[in-house]
This record gives sequence, structure tokens and C-alpha cells, in this order.
Amino acid sequence: MNLIVTGTIGIDTVQTPSGAQREGVLGGSCAYFAAAASHYGPVRLVAAVGDDFPQEHRDTLAKFSNIDAAGLEVREGSKTFRWGGKYMENMDERETLFTELGVLEEAPPEIPAQFEDSDCVFLANSHPGVQMDLLSRLPNAKFVVADTMDIWIDIAKDDLTTLLGKVTGLVLNYDEAELYTGCRNPVTAGLKMLEHGPDFIVVKKGEHGAILIHKDGLAALPAYPTENVVDPTGAGDTFAGGMMAHIAKTGDTSIHGIRKAMAHGTIIASFTIETFSLERLSGITEAQIAERYDAFSKMLALG
Repeated sequence: MNLIVTGTIGIDTVQTPSGAQREGVLGGSCAYFAAAASHYGPVRLVAAVGDDFPQEHRDTLAKFSNIDAAGLEVREGSKTFRWGGKYMENMDERETLFTELGVLEEAPPEIPAQFEDSDCVFLANSHPGVQMDLLSRLPNAKFVVADTMDIWIDIAKDDLTTLLGKVTGLVLNYDEAELYTGCRNPVTAGLKMLEHGPDFIVVKKGEHGAILIHKDGLAALPAYPTENVVDPTGAGDTFAGGMMAHIAKTGDTSIHGIRKAMAHGTIIASFTIETFSLERLSGITEAQIAERYDAFSKMLALG
């Protein structure tokens, strides 16, 4: 399957409880997703940045040989999306310090003609209306998964509900699932969301793992037991990148195939949080990923 991701490329400033801070690092949903996915196979990237996007960040993306960045649109006179956040002591809660939307306030990027045959699609977090517009430009899309967040549930719930009828699956956090459905139990919330059309919902619970609510049943995975958590930024996007890339590689879209893909997403995300930005993802090897997956699968008897 030909995997494509649409979303954001940004410049982040991150503060951690230890007092460590990184300013101006590469971030955004597309960056994390594509970097993770590239360890499993080719991934096409569609996003927009401004002319202030540093060359060093372009060079970082170029280090991942499986990322096709032909869909990265650099707009003259525009500003790149910027975000700043501060993590609390538990590393699961954070405070947003600033958000500068930049190009996100403009029209979404164009999809290159050579990407139009993409059949495995991840619509990273953005307004559901934008997600639907991008999806409409991918006529061969067969397996489509979207991400969302609380702001879209607050201001564009009807659009999100319409989107649910057009996708195969949705990935969201447990508090977002509760906000959308009014159900505190993530399984109940997931089942209610299935009524709108998708085949499955993945509810992420941070350090407590993720739950798969599928039309054919349920599955749950814990997080990988990582001791050294430095920066959780991008963990969810990395999880999605590993999950979607494994599905694109195997073509297995059954509940069992998605569960195994979630395990790979869990493993790749466990590397991301060990340092800032894409630093860890740019240095890991297939052998290291396989070793960690083998330990995880033995722990869970995944096979």
C-alpha cells in the first residue's frame, strides 16, 4: 500500500520538569509521523511551511531516506506554525505557552500528482473540514485513518461526525473521546463513535497504553515500560506513524493486524520520548526496533 500523511510541520519550544528546554526544534504531526513510518517503508508527506523554515530542519527530514517530501510546500512571505509547551511533573500533562498558526491559517497544501494514487492515508490532526478536503483529492484512498483533538470537537463537531462516515478509523485521546460522546468509559465512547461509520477507534491513554474498539471486537495494549522519559512531544503522532506504516507494509487490516500494528506504534513511540524532537528516531536501527518489539511481544504473548 502507498502510505501518505497530511498535517503540520512546525517549530517547537519545549520545557520539561527537569528544567531542560529546547527552542526552535523540528516538530509537527507530519514530521513525527513520517519519521516513525520511514523505519517500516516509504511514506509520502504533505504539509506547508513558511519561508522562515530553517534549512537544518529540511536537512533533518532528508536524513530519513524513506520520506518523500515532494509534498512539502514552502510558501514565500508566510510563517511556519510554531508551538511552545511546558510539561508537568507527571510528563502526561502539559501547558501550552504559545501557538502561532502561521500557514495553518491559509489554504491547505496541494497534493502532488504523483501522490494521487495513495491508498493508505493518515489525516493528521487539523480541522475536520480541511481533512475532508484533502481526502477528496485522493481518489484511490482505501484505508483512511484520521486524528483529531478537543478544539475540533468544541468548534466543529458536526464536521467531525461527517468525517467519521468517510474514514476507516479514528485515533484520539481518552479525554477527547469522552468530550465527543459524553461517556467517561473509553470503550463505551468508542462503541458510540463506531455508530457514525468507521470500522475502528483507537483511544490513546498516554502512559497507560491504548485501546482498540473495532467492529469485530476489542483489544488493549499497555505502553512500553520506558525508564527514561525526556520529552513526550509527538509520541501520539509517532505511534500513529508506526501503526499505519506496519499496516501499509503488511496489508493486514483485520483486527489482529491492527493490534499488531499498534504494538509497532507503541515501540517506535517509546524511542521518541527518550529525547527531544526527532533526535532519537534519526539514530535508531531496524535491529534496535526489532529487539524492543521482541521483548514487548514476549511480555504480551503477541507472537
